[in-house]
Amino acid sequence: MSFRQRLGRVVDHPTTRYTIMGVILFNAAILGLETSDRAMAVAGPLIVALDTICLAIFVAEIGAKLIARGPGFFRSGWNIFDFVIVGIALVPAGQGLSVLRALRILRLLRVISVAPTLRRVVEGFVSALPGMASVFLLMGVIFYISSVIATKLYSDSFPEWFGTLGASAYSLFQIMTLESWSMGIVRPVMEQHPEAWLFFVPFILVTTFAVVNLVVGLIVNSMQDAHAEESNAATEDYRVEVMRKLEAIEARLDKRE
Repeated sequence: MSFRQRLGRVVDHPTTRYTIMGVILFNAAILGLETSDRAMAVAGPLIVALDTICLAIFVAEIGAKLIARGPGFFRSGWNIFDFVIVGIALVPAGQGLSVLRALRILRLLRVISVAPTLRRVVEGFVSALPGMASVFLLMGVIFYISSVIATKLYSDSFPEWFGTLGASAYSLFQIMTLESWSMGIVRPVMEQHPEAWLFFVPFILVTTFAVVNLVVGLIVNSMQDAHAEESNAATEDYRVEVMRKLEAIEARLDKRE
């Protein structure tokens, strides 16, 4: 077995994966402590040193994967994701780049690529995006129509909420989220326009309880499909491994004969 193969086994071993996950979570706590003036005053050098050690571990992991897999490393989207996240952390946060210090917390996102369940959720969400585009287009049409109607009906009485098309769209978005929609917007409007419920209630029913649930349904279906594909792939890998072992046993028996 070559050095690259041995290194690949070490990198792919569950113990290594769980260790990296622990380092990711520990590093997230360290980055949180860096936001505390009291913690930095008490143990600033230690916190910075621990953060540097965590970053060194991430760099060593990426380097080991690059050596073990060669150009094939970049064929995986998750490997590219890890490479970019760690690369951002290596950029010096000098003058004009201080925002990169805040972006170091993105290293916590690496837990997605390490944890299979989280990775399945993200893959399901990504695969649902094409279907979600149609739903968002429908939502945009509904919002545009509703914003025009609301501006025409209530701009004179409530210009701060419905004075312009943009203000109406923002107010309707607040209503869709059900954030203080009744006492904050709808009831004051109904005090001057008692028939306003004929507009707001259907809008809430269509957007909040229908269209939004369509998005949730698409994501759930995509996650189920991704899980099914992963299960099928695991079953196929197991079948191939069993066949390979049977062929090896058959070859040994043939040699003995």
